[in-house]
Amino acid sequence: MQRRRILFILFLIYFVFAILLNSVGTVILQVINNYGVAKSAASVLEGFKDLPIAVVSFLVASFLPRLGYKRAMLIGLAIVTCACVAMPLVPGFATAKLLFLCVGVAFALVKVSVYSTLGLVATSRKEHAGIMNTLEGFFMVGVLCAYWVFSFFIDSANPRSQSWLNVYWPLAALCALTFLLLLGTRFDERLAAPPAGSTPAQDFAAMLKLFFKPLVCIFVVTAFLYVLIEQSVGTWLPTFNNEILHLPAAMSVQVTSIFAACLAIGRLSAGVVLRKLHWYPVMNGCLIGMGAVVLVALPLTQGVVPDAGITWFNAPAATFLFPLIGLFMAPIYPGINSVMLSSLPQHQHAPMTGLLVIFSALGGTTGSLVTGYVFGAFSGHFAFYLTLVPIAVVLVMLFLFRRAVEGANGGGTQGSAIIGGESPPLGH
Repeated sequence: MQRRRILFILFLIYFVFAILLNSVGTVILQVINNYGVAKSAASVLEGFKDLPIAVVSFLVASFLPRLGYKRAMLIGLAIVTCACVAMPLVPGFATAKLLFLCVGVAFALVKVSVYSTLGLVATSRKEHAGIMNTLEGFFMVGVLCAYWVFSFFIDSANPRSQSWLNVYWPLAALCALTFLLLLGTRFDERLAAPPAGSTPAQDFAAMLKLFFKPLVCIFVVTAFLYVLIEQSVGTWLPTFNNEILHLPAAMSVQVTSIFAACLAIGRLSAGVVLRKLHWYPVMNGCLIGMGAVVLVALPLTQGVVPDAGITWFNAPAATFLFPLIGLFMAPIYPGINSVMLSSLPQHQHAPMTGLLVIFSALGGTTGSLVTGYVFGAFSGHFAFYLTLVPIAVVLVMLFLFRRAVEGANGGGTQGSAIIGGESPPLGH
């Protein structure tokens, strides 16, 4: 396979989808201004994006090795290209719903395929972990770019202007270009083929059985708790900045971009570090760092008083200190995903990723809801202090996860014994 070209395409695909997925907040604002949609009605766009990701991942993940990862990614790119073209041609709230429905369906196909393809191009566990972190780092770069790309096309002087819809032309072009690059790239997916003689129904049943394996249970619980933490911080940090640190509304959102930038920097850096160091001490260090940031930064938020003249230059220290939690948080999710996937035979990467996507979605939703409830019922301080609980639990789960991985592998690097597969996971 054309290894470097494949990796470039995978990074480009993730970059494109990061922009589209992260645009939901901006689109909600614009459809409220342009089409007179109520806030409660506009909020359904989030559901149009998230629910298809979980449902489609559950239904088709086990089938993708038969369809082919390249074909699945091409289908996903074709879907979002058409959806992007439809936005400026048929403007309306219904089209926005259709766009995020398409983005959700396509991302389910793409994420499972991209994660599974990494196992085909990585030659060792450390390399797999490095590539996984770099990939997720590019995703966060796309998240950051989304704010600037969309803001360039928005006419602030005329809130009812539909000039923002023109952003979808370059996005459609980028999707189409990625489609053509992928179409012209040769993939060797023979190692990902399902076992001879198995049927699609048997493949689906095998995916469900994965969840009942002790190692997989530990893994999905760990992934669930990590996403719970990340989503609770990312979703409620703007509100925390506004209500606890008394920053202006616009600045509260802008400061949150520091958190996203830290996630990007942390994952891109971990992509280098995890090629050289063992994942377990790195993950433990990151969790301890997260706890330290919470314990150091939150006391600095006590007693902050409103200041009408607050700017970036005189904002409280906690404004810039707490988002640094993203640097330590960043490597954990792609790191544990890499350890799990690189421990499996190739044909099980797709169903395992399907389970990962489902529990990640559940963790994100749970984190946002729980933090929102605690924030409202008690205080923002208590809500963010509460993140220390899942951080501590993840620390314990990582210990169990390492023991399960090494026990299933017999202390070695071959991981097919974990689930009972026949083929080696990596190093082919």
